[in-house]
Amino acid sequence: MLFDKLDGVAARYEEVGTALMDPGVVGDQARYRELMKEYKRLTPIVEKYKEYEKARADAEEARALLEESGLEKDFREMAQGELEENREKMERFGEELKILLLPSDPNDEKNVIVEIRGGAGGEESALFAGSLMRMYTMYAEARGWKTEILNANETELGGFKEVSFSIEGEGAYSRLKYESGVHRVQRVPETESQGRIHTSTSTVAVLPEVEDVEIEIDPGDLQIDTYRASGAGGQHVNKTESAIRITYLPTGLVVECQDERSQYKNKDKAMKILRSRLYEQKQQEQNDAIASQRRLQVGTGDRSERIRTYNFPQGRVTDHRIGLTLYKIEQIMNGELDELLDALITFDQAEKLKEQAG
Repeated sequence: MLFDKLDGVAARYEEVGTALMDPGVVGDQARYRELMKEYKRLTPIVEKYKEYEKARADAEEARALLEESGLEKDFREMAQGELEENREKMERFGEELKILLLPSDPNDEKNVIVEIRGGAGGEESALFAGSLMRMYTMYAEARGWKTEILNANETELGGFKEVSFSIEGEGAYSRLKYESGVHRVQRVPETESQGRIHTSTSTVAVLPEVEDVEIEIDPGDLQIDTYRASGAGGQHVNKTESAIRITYLPTGLVVECQDERSQYKNKDKAMKILRSRLYEQKQQEQNDAIASQRRLQVGTGDRSERIRTYNFPQGRVTDHRIGLTLYKIEQIMNGELDELLDALITFDQAEKLKEQAG
């Protein structure tokens, strides 16, 4: 069954490779882009399949040698070692191929919009929202990804009641989609003179950035208002009405953007956020329809679920979905997220493999 599928993948890979050299396809940018995306997705599967096939051929060769009579002891031991080594490779490559063949999330290669909102805990939750934003932007920077602030509602102490920013980079959504949910912090707040530990929360939403063609918005469904942008503490930072508020009338969804001095740029950014939120709602409806079939899905993006606790006095970070605790709070807050994210990805893959086997 697995190898029938792999033979089909290899055949499709050749077919797509041939199509990409066709002048007619090269001239059609949309078609070329789609085929390139498919070719890129199939490449690691085909390369791993080739490694598997080489290990299988080498194992066969070693087995054939062992079946020969009169083989010297040294050669027999060498052939036995080759056989065992290549059997281990086949087993390892086979497991890797099962993971590579899992249905991929169509959003995995997309850029993302991250929205962080202060939750319970007043000013401390707004400061924690700022800490989370710093953590994600440092992670993005380490991976060579580009970030851009879309909207920010800053507090007097330098925290954020809410902040939205985009992250542009290869596979951004595939890595960050597990971050949606409630993040809880336990620490002595900067605002607390008595030195008592407080618990507060911030909510993170990671949305795939979508193109105009993926979500059609009827201009008649939009109410667009302009107002003066204001900074922390209410002081006006702009004397013109450059800030934009867009209300999507069918659902009452409101998006605001005041980060730019240009009304046009603010509208463009607000529309980008609106498209991503509408796309997420559509996805959530589809996820809800099949949720009962899955025991646990770490990548659902449920914003109401408490997913992680950052305990500063004990220097630990705990991800509640997979029961992982790391005593590396300083490194994690400085953007070293790969160990956490790799564990979440591995867990999600294991759940999907169980589902397929069941």
